[in-house]
Formats: sequence, C-alpha cells, structure tokens
Amino acid sequence: MTVPMEPVEVNDILGVPKELVRSPDTFALRVKGDTMIEEQIRDGDLILVQSTPTAREGDTVLVLVRGEATVKRFHRQGRKVLLRPANERLAPIVAEEEDVEIRGVVVAVIRKYG
Repeated sequence: MTVPMEPVEVNDILGVPKELVRSPDTFALRVKGDTMIEEQIRDGDLILVQSTPTAREGDTVLVLVRGEATVKRFHRQGRKVLLRPANERLAPIVAEEEDVEIRGVVVAVIRKYG
C-alpha cells in the first residue's frame, strides 16, 4: 500500500548551508510517503521549498490540490494541471487550474542517516 506524500511542518531549528537557501522565503518540510521516491525524495526527508505562487514546466512543487498538500512534478495541459509522481506505481493527479495552489518549488533535499 502506498501512503500519499504529505508535507509536515518542522518546528525545530535547522542549520542549512546558505547555498541551499535561494531566498528569505525558503522553508523546510518533513516528507511522509513515497510518491517521489524515483527522484530520491524519501519518507522522513526534509525538503527545502522556495515559496512562490508560480512554477515552470517540470518543476518539483509543493502544491495544495483542493486543500490537500502534495509534492509532485508540475505540468500544464491546456487549462488543467498535471501533477506527476516520481513513482511508477502511482497515477498522476489531473486537476483544474482553480483547484491547484502552488506553494513553492523544491530546491533541496536533506536526509539524515542512521
């Protein structure tokens, strides 16, 4: 069974190299699930997200789809948005533009070993 990837707010202090922080609006979220596993974003990883309401074709984005948060590859199909997982076992999400709110673009992944 696949658990959807859900960003979870991290309330801890996190030291991040300044090279990874592209703007003051960058924030970190802990990932739950395996929808982006083929992009090496794993359950428990922290992702750094640059806050922005727009994305380019193919960006890995943090979005709200009808209020539900997810991380996927962003694509446009006319007036629809295609959110493609990086897990061949899962189908993409196709949604109306008005049902999708881009919260930011993923700029880095931080993983703790052990």
